[in-house]
Amino acid sequence: MVSSLIYSMLLLIVFFLLSGSGNGITPAKEPTSWKKKHQGHQFAKGRIELGGLEIREISTLANASFDDVTLPSGFFHLGSRSHSALLTLTLIAREASHSNSSPALSPPTDFLPIESSFGTTFLWLPVPLPGFLPAGLLRSASTSKPLLSSLRCVRQEFFQSCDNTGNSPALLCFKNIVDDAMPNLDQITKLLQKYSPWVHFHPDERYLPSSVSWFFNNGALLFSKTDPNGPTPVDPAGRALPQGGTNDGAYWLDLPSDDAEKDRVKAGELSTAEAYVHVKPALGGTATDIVFWLFYPFNGPGRAKVGLINIGLGHIGEHVGDWEHVTLRISNFDGVLKRMYFSQHTSGTWVEATDLVYSTPGQRPAAYATLNGHAFYPKAGLVLQGEVEKGIGIRDDTAEGGQTMNLTARAVIAAAEYLGDGAVAEPAWLQYMRDWGPKVSYDVSKEVDKLVRFLPGKMKRKVRNLVERLPPELFGQEGPTGPKVKASWDGDEV
Repeated sequence: MVSSLIYSMLLLIVFFLLSGSGNGITPAKEPTSWKKKHQGHQFAKGRIELGGLEIREISTLANASFDDVTLPSGFFHLGSRSHSALLTLTLIAREASHSNSSPALSPPTDFLPIESSFGTTFLWLPVPLPGFLPAGLLRSASTSKPLLSSLRCVRQEFFQSCDNTGNSPALLCFKNIVDDAMPNLDQITKLLQKYSPWVHFHPDERYLPSSVSWFFNNGALLFSKTDPNGPTPVDPAGRALPQGGTNDGAYWLDLPSDDAEKDRVKAGELSTAEAYVHVKPALGGTATDIVFWLFYPFNGPGRAKVGLINIGLGHIGEHVGDWEHVTLRISNFDGVLKRMYFSQHTSGTWVEATDLVYSTPGQRPAAYATLNGHAFYPKAGLVLQGEVEKGIGIRDDTAEGGQTMNLTARAVIAAAEYLGDGAVAEPAWLQYMRDWGPKVSYDVSKEVDKLVRFLPGKMKRKVRNLVERLPPELFGQEGPTGPKVKASWDGDEV
């Protein structure tokens, strides 16, 4: 099988070809007036017409091969748009007409095997004729190369390079698909009303979210390494915050200096909390990702489990400022929710729509926030990160019975770049690329000594070993950067 590195190189080569270097196919940008006129007119229509090419989408199980799927008359497989999810979205297409023009579809000349983690399902990268490009991967139940007639490649003139889809040539953008197959503002509003999640907080949660403006209004301070006058208050809209650039460590936000006010702000204010929504193309523009960002003034300490004993981790895990998110992936073909992403510390999990818990009223998907740490999970209960089989690890606790947050009522569209300049007024604080909390270092070994001083020797060793394996984010009390600095802002969730 072709290694992941070679596969990545092959994909980068295809992406380079699409960048327009030397091939003259980079499309000219359409005027803004044209975009506004056509935005959303093919969204959720079941098919997308691209001037002689009709594209549809089908859902198949990841362990099913293309040979198991019966297609409508005249349609051919273009390939899978994902090779990691349990339920895979596959594109099919037929030529509507090409009269005097060249054919839009052509069989590949060969298939290259790709490493697969699906056991008895094998993945293949199509090798196209000159002038054509693969739109996805082929799945097969056999180690034998598929028949060349199993799939079609698409003439390269139908493609354009992608800005917001993870830069994977297996997920190429079709021309104009972002302009007219992505939802317009009215359609986004309807999607928010239909699918915005309910967030369930743990009954013992002390550190709840707030709006960003509440945080600023209640004494948040901006620190600078170069300002001799000390910290300055932050205006409610964050307009005076440093804008743009990179996180150079020169600025950071912190809680009020007064101890009583500090404790009050740490607790957040759920009645003011908002979900800051980022809408962006996914899977080459054939899907829409709706990302809900929640802000917490404070992230609480971690908790560990060692056998039957639960241990609070002192200051380990605490930091000022906490950004967490969930993502809805909507198909642009039918406007239906396909899966949901739950951010969990430095990673996350995709869950198929059929496996989600749906909350009433409204039968909308539920997201359960962990106690103190605010990671999101699709179901209530304990998730142990560590040596699960031995009952040793960091506790991620979620539960029913706590306060809830209706994201439909609290959704604020903060960014949707594909709609064009001025379509969505981004809040000023979104351009603040520095830390939302200070970095305060402490002696981890001393913290551990405090935790284990009353434990028997064997337990002490287990706790020390557990702490040594904790992710770096739990040390140093370092505040996070904001949403626009995250790798997923311009790319796909990983």
